[in-house]
Amino acid sequence: MKYNFDEVIDRSGNRAAKYDERRKNFGTDDVIPLWIADMDFRTAQPIIDACKAKAEEGIWGYTSRPDSYFEAYASWQKRRNGWSIDTSLCSWSLGVVPALAALIKLFTGPNDKVLIQPPVYPEFYEVTEMVGRRVAENNMVQTENGWEVDFEDFERKAKDPLVKMFILCSPHNPLGKVWAREELERMLDICFANGVLVVSDEIHSDLIFHGKKHIPTAMVSEEAKSRVISCISGTKTFNLAGLQASTTVFPNMELKQIFDHYWSAMDIHRNNAFSSVAMEAAFNEGEEWLEQVLEYISGNFDYIQDYCAKYIPEIKPSVPDATYLVWLDCRALGMDDETLKEFMIRKAKLGMNPGSSFTRSLTGFMRLNAACPRPVIKKAMEQLRDAVSDLRGSKPCMS
Repeated sequence: MKYNFDEVIDRSGNRAAKYDERRKNFGTDDVIPLWIADMDFRTAQPIIDACKAKAEEGIWGYTSRPDSYFEAYASWQKRRNGWSIDTSLCSWSLGVVPALAALIKLFTGPNDKVLIQPPVYPEFYEVTEMVGRRVAENNMVQTENGWEVDFEDFERKAKDPLVKMFILCSPHNPLGKVWAREELERMLDICFANGVLVVSDEIHSDLIFHGKKHIPTAMVSEEAKSRVISCISGTKTFNLAGLQASTTVFPNMELKQIFDHYWSAMDIHRNNAFSSVAMEAAFNEGEEWLEQVLEYISGNFDYIQDYCAKYIPEIKPSVPDATYLVWLDCRALGMDDETLKEFMIRKAKLGMNPGSSFTRSLTGFMRLNAACPRPVIKKAMEQLRDAVSDLRGSKPCMS
């Protein structure tokens, strides 16, 4: 079927955090919300149908997890990425972030460090520090070829005996970087040589553009297959984050059992009634929807890039090869982070993620969520153009 992604859906009355938490995050409701990473699109019809059928049953007691659940994950990964998952090594979790928090707590000690690559998903900082560990930063470096790893620094950090875990963001959020095999191999070789456990967050791995190809970290080598923990889900792919479900794929049963025991001790080990059927429907019947939404979001990227080049040259969008998140370089506006954030809220009336949330070393960036109808993107770009034009002290160009 053909999906209509141009439809602007009013989410302000459906308990959507993206809308209801605007005042909490931006001090006002008068912003277009382009922040938290979910889509403003209805999900695939087969998923809606599966959830409707479950709702009609009218009984939502404790939910079992049939073999078909992890088999749907495995079939999807095999079909999309050529990755053969052993379903006996799969564990359910509430989400990738709760899984990461548990992995850090279980497989590092109180004085240990966790290696991350800023600018990166803020929860990598937060979950590490909230469970009492320290962050080791291997800052990504911007070059004429895009954002790259400082491998000299990476190896130096990995050699620190207190660094016990590396959390890889693959693909990278917010840079939208799809890792090349050579980059993955080099990072893994360094980690394995220094006894650093690798955890790969691959929640955005289905959202790939521009002919790129995601390589599951566990597929990079035979050693990776036996040493990498992978966190995957369909929640970003199919806009199901509110259903809270992810899968952690372990390299061996010993690590899996430690993880499972941790959650079982809190009696957290079951899907809710709707996430169970939604995930299966997504992986088994949602591919047509995904291909259409990827094409639409790619069009949004093109629109943002062309609009900024023509009307707002001070702002340089880094069009991503993965995720639906655009990293905006606003340094030419000459503002510090707090001033830039206030400018976007008060003048442009846009609710975006400040770049300072993703890094402790860079200034002058914002993250824009482009997974929304094109009319919303157009309005947002017009408001940004007008705000920057006022900053210049001249009238805006007319589109």
